[in-house]
Amino acid sequence: MVTVSELNSGNPPTWCPGCGNFGILLALKGALSKLNIPPEETVIVSGVGCGSKLPHFIKTYGFEGLHGRSLPPATGIHLAVVAVGGDGDGYGIGMAHFVHTMRRNVDLTYIVQDNEIYGLTTGQTSPTTRKGTKTKSTPNGVIEQEVNPILISLAAGATFVARGFAGDIPHLTDLIAKGIEHKGVSHIDVFQPCVTWRKDLPYDVYQKKIYKLDAEGHDTSNYQAAVARAHETERWPIGIFYNVPRATYTEEIPFIKEIPLVKHPIDKVDISKYLKEFM
Repeated sequence: MVTVSELNSGNPPTWCPGCGNFGILLALKGALSKLNIPPEETVIVSGVGCGSKLPHFIKTYGFEGLHGRSLPPATGIHLAVVAVGGDGDGYGIGMAHFVHTMRRNVDLTYIVQDNEIYGLTTGQTSPTTRKGTKTKSTPNGVIEQEVNPILISLAAGATFVARGFAGDIPHLTDLIAKGIEHKGVSHIDVFQPCVTWRKDLPYDVYQKKIYKLDAEGHDTSNYQAAVARAHETERWPIGIFYNVPRATYTEEIPFIKEIPLVKHPIDKVDISKYLKEFM
């Protein structure tokens, strides 16, 4: 059995005390332990940002990519892959990759640490910062309408769409475990309090606003119901919005459907014609 302590990398996290990323890291370790997935069979891929340092703090294979670019290498690696990044990383510069990964139904889990701010660069507005919020880069308030990542994910064709809260580690651990178990793309947006740059969004605000979808009998197979829940603003739903089966990206590619490309025998591949053409 893989234990949470076995997943400690030996590198202490460098986040601000009280940051929601601690909860996300603990929940991810708990999910991998719950599923008994060995560290050597897991890859954590990240982009750039406060939360994107996560691969340093968990004992698995890791890849820290470029800003907004966690999903392309995760798609290429494609083992028991978990990609992580912040809202600026995934919903800003990485938005195109996000949309196309969702529609392709690549079999990976994408966890987005959504604190509604660019924390690493000291407090500028991010794509999810709500309209009217005053930040370092918008002292008079954000004028753009914030993006709704759950709606975008649903519209793009994701087959597992969920939201968690870094302050509820048991619930988040279960969500991540279910996302990893899901055959297809799993998008998990996580409310992640930033105690340094978003003091207007402390833990207790989330605790007062959030409610759990499963407690209200939400049907995770009903697309229109998921869309309706994603539109809610007075209350903030967490849990699984949508969960349906669909053929994955690799299942649609004939020559790797049964056998991964890395396991194909190369001694039976004739490259002589290509050598003749290009050499």
